[in-house]
Amino acid sequence: MRSYWFWLMVLGISWTMGIVQLSVDMSELPLRILGSALFFGFFFLAPLVRKTPLLAFMNLALMALLAILIFWPQQEGALNPYPLLVFTIIAGKAVYRLSAKLAIAIALILVAGALLHSLAGNLGLAPLFIGLYSLMACAALVFFKKSHVVEEGLKERNEALLSEYRKMKRRLLTNEQAARQEERTQIARDIHDSVGHKLTALLMQLEVSRLQAEGETARQLEELKSLAKESLEETRSAVKTLKHDEPGSVTAIISLIRKLEAENFLRIQFAVKHGALSAPLSNDQMVIVYRAVQEALTNIMRHSGAREADIVFEAPAGKVFRFVITNKIASTISFHEGFGLSSMRERIEQIGGEFRAGPENGLFVVSGSLPLTDEESGLE
Repeated sequence: MRSYWFWLMVLGISWTMGIVQLSVDMSELPLRILGSALFFGFFFLAPLVRKTPLLAFMNLALMALLAILIFWPQQEGALNPYPLLVFTIIAGKAVYRLSAKLAIAIALILVAGALLHSLAGNLGLAPLFIGLYSLMACAALVFFKKSHVVEEGLKERNEALLSEYRKMKRRLLTNEQAARQEERTQIARDIHDSVGHKLTALLMQLEVSRLQAEGETARQLEELKSLAKESLEETRSAVKTLKHDEPGSVTAIISLIRKLEAENFLRIQFAVKHGALSAPLSNDQMVIVYRAVQEALTNIMRHSGAREADIVFEAPAGKVFRFVITNKIASTISFHEGFGLSSMRERIEQIGGEFRAGPENGLFVVSGSLPLTDEESGLE
């Protein structure tokens, strides 16, 4: 973008100086000003038609013809080298925007115009000089084109390598999580098969002994049985915890945010308000929150040009857990709720929550609220 404004400034200065050096009659000035307005109109139109080679060629050809006509010299005029600068800028745009054949066609139009200028008026620029200048400019532009092609190729290779690196990074993360979960499952299985079975056998033996005992011995065996039963329940709880993978914890959400920022996908502002960290969400609720954040951020990367997003968690009064994900969007967009958002809405509404997604005041907002029951909140 900076280069565009730089070359526009150079073109504007060269164009203005070229008009001043012409010393035209006042009667011709309005026509040249009108032609100048048309020329710059086509110049500003160029970025809109650059993806269509034929339209881009026609646009640059009209710009070249207008420049030739507007700077047509007066007889016995003063030296005016500025049109050559204008022609060079047009040729540069042709080399940058068009294929080699179409760029050569534009260059031939400009060289022919420069030669006609030299023959039509005494500008102090001989046809030989214009020919040599054209050859030098052509060599410079060919070198620029080759450098640009090499640079674009390097960019594409870098993007491909970066994409492959990101895929490998995700694959490593997935493999690491799978290995960690497999190890947790194996530990849980070992505990279940060894400690769990032995505690169960101990319970059965204590029960048999209690039935055969009397008095104080029976009471002590009952206490031992209760203690063994509690140990068995705690062991089963620990096994369930080891087997259960919890992708929905706040730590997992923060890890997701860090991963996206590390890969330069998004810059995320994450805020936790009003006791959200201490909100007693169940595992299922935390999984829903994680999936909602993941879906919203994925949609931003896929469908939005924005590179920033805001995430807010809050639990006002300890009754409701609320999350809001926002990002800037264009003023007018067409929105249709896709499968991901529809599934998220269904999951949240099934547990008595509310879900909302759509554009609001220049932002795209994904928000939801999950109820915290008295039991979850600790208000018994």
